[in-house]
Order: sequence, then structure tokens, then C-alpha cells
Amino acid sequence: MQRRPDWVPESVDMERPSAARIYDYLLGGSHNFAADRDVARKAIAAMPDLPVQAQANRAFLRRAVQYVAQAGIRQFLDIGSGIPTLGNVHEVGRRAVDGARVVYVDIDPVAVAHSRALVSADDGVTVIQEDLRRPDRIVDHADLCAVLDLDQPVAVLMVAILHVIPDTDDPFGIVARLRDRLASGSYLVVAHGTDDSRPVEVEELRRLSEKTATPMTLRTHAEVAPFFAGFELVEPGLVWAPQWHPDAADDIGEHPERSSNLVGVGRKP
Repeated sequence: MQRRPDWVPESVDMERPSAARIYDYLLGGSHNFAADRDVARKAIAAMPDLPVQAQANRAFLRRAVQYVAQAGIRQFLDIGSGIPTLGNVHEVGRRAVDGARVVYVDIDPVAVAHSRALVSADDGVTVIQEDLRRPDRIVDHADLCAVLDLDQPVAVLMVAILHVIPDTDDPFGIVARLRDRLASGSYLVVAHGTDDSRPVEVEELRRLSEKTATPMTLRTHAEVAPFFAGFELVEPGLVWAPQWHPDAADDIGEHPERSSNLVGVGRKP
């Protein structure tokens, strides 16, 4: 039994892997436990370039935040925000526009604890521990309402979160309920895992994810597209992560499909 660090809430089961902490490990973070590292290392054995793909996903988040900020968005709701790491939404948003306001939401208590420590002195940013499967509790949360004005456009970020919501929990209905609460001119940002391009390797990742409380539900391009119902997809549409507004043409590479992540940004008319 490993010793419980001071920063770990008593409610956290350190022996059960967490998707947020595995992702933290893949990004080079240190807020993870032996159980998380064990699953992450097995995942890397199945897909050796997995850390590179995690970084590509993070890079997409940065580019998407920059894009919507340049389009006039000043408010961000990051659901499934994970453990704080370099390039947080409020950091990226504020480099693009002064006074960006951000609400982070995650179900993982370690992610929430570290996020709160990071932003504790910032009254334009708050952190909520909540479950995407209860979207009304998110948008009606008093802490969110103190930071965001949902009568004005907001960008809702769902990066690497929808693929841990099974079909039995109606993920499309969840997104639709959030969409209906958003003002015209709001944006939806999605990154979703798929087995369209690397089925054998990604299936092994899905199998390993069953060790966590949030196993993956992989979806095809045709199955991810309906998340944008009621939104107008901005160019280039629903594409592989490196293909979405790359910083330079060379960043796409010869095999963008190896990212195994479909990404897109939609605007609510």
C-alpha cells in the first residue's frame, strides 16, 4: 500500500486508476499514482506513440481556444478539464484576449483539488467537481453562475471526455441539453477517441480503460458527427487532431490519422 501524499483527498481510492491521472502521466505530469502509471505503461506498450498523441490532443485544445477567442469568445466552460498542466485554458485564453473567464469541471477529486490550488487567487476562474452526466447541475451551479453569464456566448470544451460517456448515459442528449442552455454565438469544442484508423491498438487501450471508473466508448466519424447537431461546424469540419488549424502545414505530418482523435469546433447560430 503506497503512502497517501498530503495533497490527496481521503476520498480518493489510490488503488483504482483514473483517466484524468493517466492522461496527466502521458503529458509528463506528476500527479498520478502507481495504479495510474501501471495502466499508462501498458497503454504505451500497446501504442508506443500514445504520449505524442496526448500532446497532439492538448495542442488542439490550445488552437481551439485561440480560435474561439479570436472570434470574440470571452467565456469558457471546460468540462472534463483534468489535472492542471502547462497551457491551461485560462492561460491560453488570456494570451488571446484580456479578461477571459473560465470554469473548469471535473469528476476526479485530485484534478479538482489541484485546479483549485492553481486558480485560488483568481476571481475570473473557478473549479467545480461535477459529472458531465448531470449537465443541469453544472450550468446551474452557483459557482459557475458567479463567473459565467450564459446569456452571452460561451465556448464549451469537451476534449477527451465524451468518449468516457457510454451510449446508455445518452451522451448526445447531454450535449443537446447543454446546447439548449447556450446563447447564440456560443461554440462547442470536441475531441473524441476513435478506432477508425488503428483498430487493434485502440481496442487494447479501450480494454485497459475498463480498469478505470470511466471506460472508453470509441465512436466512428459518423457516430461523433451528431454531437454537433444544432451547431455549424467551422472549417475544416470534423477531422483528425493535427489537421484542425495547424500552426504550420508541416505540423500535420504524413499520417494525421495516427492521432486516433477526431476533433471539431461548432458554432451555435
